[in-house]
Amino acid sequence: EPPRVKILQEADAIVIDELYKSGHYRLIGQAFVVLLPVKSVGVMGDGRTYENVACVRCVETTDYMTADFYHLPYDVMGNMSSRVINEVRGINRLCYDISSKPPATIEWE
Repeated sequence: EPPRVKILQEADAIVIDELYKSGHYRLIGQAFVVLLPVKSVGVMGDGRTYENVACVRCVETTDYMTADFYHLPYDVMGNMSSRVINEVRGINRLCYDISSKPPATIEWE
């Protein structure tokens, strides 16, 4: 399995690319991918996989003191998911963070 930082960089590049292609990039205050410290069972081809879970975080905000999750259309999320899962070795599940700030923060730690 590739190093986790390489997996994260590849997934993040795809997500940002999809945001540009769909015309949503400039409408979002901050967007990034988080590689979670859990694994997920999946199926690829005829076999089971045990790979990483990634989460997309996109927020809209005017002051970064408060923020709401960006309401990304389902087709854009679907394209992100298909590309990340099919193109990034090491990820078999992609989630979308719909938490607002507060109570959540924009960043993950």
